[in-house]
Amino acid sequence: MKAWVLHNISDIRLEDVEEPVLQEGEVLVQVKAVGICGSDIPRIYQNGTYRHPLIPGHEFSGVAVKSGSAADTALEGQRVGVFPLIPCKECPPCRKKQYEMCRNYSYLGSRRDGGFAEYVAVPEENLVRLPDHVSFEAAAMLEPMAVAVHAMRRVKAGGSDRIAICGVGTIGLLLYLFLKEAGMEQVYVFGNKDFQKQTLLKLGLREEFYCDIRENDTDQWLMERTEGVGADVFFECVGRNETLVQALNQTAFGGRIMLVGNPFGDVNLEKSVYWKILRNQLTVMGTWNSSFTHEMSDDWNYVMERLAQKSVVPEDLITHRLSLEQMEQGFRIMRDKTEDYVKIMMLR
Repeated sequence: MKAWVLHNISDIRLEDVEEPVLQEGEVLVQVKAVGICGSDIPRIYQNGTYRHPLIPGHEFSGVAVKSGSAADTALEGQRVGVFPLIPCKECPPCRKKQYEMCRNYSYLGSRRDGGFAEYVAVPEENLVRLPDHVSFEAAAMLEPMAVAVHAMRRVKAGGSDRIAICGVGTIGLLLYLFLKEAGMEQVYVFGNKDFQKQTLLKLGLREEFYCDIRENDTDQWLMERTEGVGADVFFECVGRNETLVQALNQTAFGGRIMLVGNPFGDVNLEKSVYWKILRNQLTVMGTWNSSFTHEMSDDWNYVMERLAQKSVVPEDLITHRLSLEQMEQGFRIMRDKTEDYVKIMMLR
C-alpha cells in the first residue's frame, strides 16, 4: 500500500509499504478520508514522533475491510470512524472509564502507525459505526469535534452565560458551532485574520460579536459588551502566555476558564495577574482529548447524534480536498501559512 512515512524530523516520504498485519482484536480499515491536524505539523517538521519510521495521521474514517482474530467479523464492510487513543484499560483513570486520561496509552499517528495511508490496523474497540448519511468527510472530523465538545461539556456553559472564545483555529471554530447548536447566544470571539472573521460570519456569528485583536483593545472591547463584568466562561484555544493573561483579565468574578490550546512554551504569570484567580474566585480548568466509552453519554455519541440530525455540518470547514499523493502540499500550506485554510483533508 501507499503511505506517508515519517523517517525523521522533516523527512516524510510517500512510499510503498507492507499492508498492516492484524493483531488479535484489530480490524483493517481502508482510509477514505483523513484530516491534517494542527498538531501534525510540529510532529512532522519540529519534534518528530515517539519512534521512526512512523505513519502519522489520527483524524480519519473509512471502511472496515478485514478482521483479525477475536475481532467482530460483522464489522467487515461497515463504514467507521476511529477514536485514535488506545487506552491501557488498567490504570486508575481507565478503571473509571476516563480513557482520555489513561496513564499508559498508545495513539494512532504518533505512537503507532496512523491514517496517512491506504490502510490502518485499528483495535475493534476504537471503531464507531457511521449512519448511512454521515459522510466520510464529517466522520474524519469526529475527533476534533469531540475535543471541542469535551471542553464545552466540562465547563458546563449555560444559556445565560456570556462566553468568550480566544483563538479560532479548527477547535475554536468547532467550539463556536457546538455552542451555537446548544443554544448559546452570547458568544464573543477573538481572532486576528480576515479569513477567520469571514468564516465565522458564514457560520452565523453576528459581526458585532467578533473582535479583531489587531484593531481593538480586547479588554475594553469585551467590557463594553458585558456591562463591565467580562465573560462568565472563557475558552482559551491558543496556548500562549499572553492569551492566558487575557483570559484571566476578562473573566467575570466567579467565572470559569477552560484551557484548550496546546502550550507553545512555558507559561508564567505575574503576581498581579495571579491574584485575579484568587480575588475573583475563578475556576481554571484543563481539557485534553475526549470521552469515548461506547455509551450514549460520551462525547463521540453526542457529536454523532448532531451529525445524524444535521444540526452541525463540519464539512463547511473543509477548505482543501487533496489526494493521497498531494498531501505534502497540505503539510506545507499549514507549515508555511501560504494560503488561508481551516481543515485540509485527503479523500479517496
